[in-house]
Amino acid sequence: MKTKTMKNLPIRNVKVKDPFWSKFQELVISEMLPYQKAVFEGKNRNNRGGSAIENFRIAAGESKADYYGMVFQDSDLAKWIEAVAYSLSVKPDEKLEKEADEIIELIGRAQEADGYLNTYFQIKEPEHKWQNLLECHELYCSGHMIEAAVAYYEATGKDSLLKTMCKNADLICDRFGKGKERGYPGHQEIELALLRLYRVTKNEKYLNTAKYFLEERGTDPEYFAVEAAKRNWQHFGMNPENREYAQFHAPVKKQDRAVGHCVRAVYMYTAMADLAGETGDKELLLACEKLWENITQKHMYITGGIGSIAAGETFSADYYLPNDTVYAETCASVAMVFFARRMLELRQKGEYADIIEKELYNGVLSGMQIDGKHFFYVNPLEVVPGISGELHGYRHVLPQRQDWYACACCPPNLARLIMSLGRYAWGENEDTVFAHLYLGGKAHFDCAGGVGIKCESEYLRKGFVSFKLSPEKESKFTFAVHIPAWCKNFKIRINGQEETFELKDGYAYVNRNWQKGDTLTLELDLVPRKVYSNVHVRENAGCAALMYGPMVYCFEEKDNGKNLAALSIPEKAQIHALVEEHENIGEVLTLKFDGAKDISGGKLYEDEAPKLESCKLTAIPYHLWGNRGPGEMRVWMRVK
Repeated sequence: MKTKTMKNLPIRNVKVKDPFWSKFQELVISEMLPYQKAVFEGKNRNNRGGSAIENFRIAAGESKADYYGMVFQDSDLAKWIEAVAYSLSVKPDEKLEKEADEIIELIGRAQEADGYLNTYFQIKEPEHKWQNLLECHELYCSGHMIEAAVAYYEATGKDSLLKTMCKNADLICDRFGKGKERGYPGHQEIELALLRLYRVTKNEKYLNTAKYFLEERGTDPEYFAVEAAKRNWQHFGMNPENREYAQFHAPVKKQDRAVGHCVRAVYMYTAMADLAGETGDKELLLACEKLWENITQKHMYITGGIGSIAAGETFSADYYLPNDTVYAETCASVAMVFFARRMLELRQKGEYADIIEKELYNGVLSGMQIDGKHFFYVNPLEVVPGISGELHGYRHVLPQRQDWYACACCPPNLARLIMSLGRYAWGENEDTVFAHLYLGGKAHFDCAGGVGIKCESEYLRKGFVSFKLSPEKESKFTFAVHIPAWCKNFKIRINGQEETFELKDGYAYVNRNWQKGDTLTLELDLVPRKVYSNVHVRENAGCAALMYGPMVYCFEEKDNGKNLAALSIPEKAQIHALVEEHENIGEVLTLKFDGAKDISGGKLYEDEAPKLESCKLTAIPYHLWGNRGPGEMRVWMRVK
């Protein structure tokens, strides 16, 4: 019996028209997708993206150039294709679709007769195929291309890439499994991709192989050491004895603490939750719940960022959350959205929707400049020019977004997530419609014989959301609206009248006979607030962060001058939310208040305490920082 009790809507059932998110989707369509394609064609001005597309031409025998890029270069192009698929669902574009079709045809021509597809090994090291699963990402690249194939098929109905990747998946399934060659990926991703492929094809061997990869992992912690001993070469020089790094230190059902490389881990946790839903495996679901609790309560920044250690991009000790040497990779925040969505399918709890919201408005969006052409890999909570990006231990913390990276997993990951927002906003089962996010636009549900909903959202400015329901016939069903954990007071009205509801696990359930035109309005008490850390987070002792609704705010030198560390928030500060026009970032909802600044005598050490001087302080949404030139930035501020 399946555990899964809620399904998310197909993206084609959702049309986004939102005062906040629509501009980001348009930015992806008009700027990010063309820019990223140019990079993959080798047209970036610094050519740092190489030519992922050219690699496929070489593999197809249509070019004599040399391979360019990382061993996992194929995966970046795959994520771009997936983003294009979602983009075509949001806004049809014949030119973009033709460009994607041509690339897909090229990928098909590059595939080998037996289904093998990985341009690095096809071009550079064909004799080393499948010999180094720990380091070399063959299964990871296949996973991303499978996800692209499924998304493109669902968006366009075209099955060329789907057929290509089914052939590739068949090769993988025939090679690995019980009674076959033993193995599982060093970088997880194939597991969740095979589950996605299973759902669209109904071919159970994809489900079974995903299950094998997960259940085999960690059953013999020496597996990758044995693999390494069989070959006389390595790629990155990874230590196969570092078992926690790639999460093979224990069987997945026995893992209860997030360890190692964050993206690998959370992709795996997503697949675990997905498999638990497909098979009804309660032990697997329990492991997911323990891992979720550990991440969100001991390893997560207020922005939703995860990964506090730059070396290896990893989780670290409980409550170790430094702000200025943080890693918080953009891809890790994207992965948390995936994990949260899968957990939300299994258990309709507001805590999962809260994390989706936290990640989207903060840890995800901070990864991109508002020009759509510059990106952060690392998302710090404190930056000081001259230290950040320059001194040893801080060089990974760049004070300005870059136009590209040699390892460019984050930019196309951003594109595919932003264009697929409709997959995360809504859900349904036989008799209940769920609103997880207040995403403006229209959605259509199968529930109760067919229901349309139009959402008009003023969530971020006024805390007001309106849902107009249009059931195909008058019927009784439940509409469940997520109530964020940050909100202390709210009102629900139906057609202007306050309505009774059941509040359960972060959702307000309204059960009634619904008629066409019925309107549910949600009024959230939206006020600026100070948020404090657990006392075990020593970096934030005596500090608070500011939030307004789901958004984390930060202080920049541009608004508040140099030496942000000398500033403080008075305990009884009256914080006001004001809409203002700012250079380079346009109209912004800022937080303003009377703050304080420490003024010292100028010596390095003095007997007298610094004098306190009043000053005006301004905070802007965290995701917008770094758009106005270099300067200091700080999220956590002392409270006095």
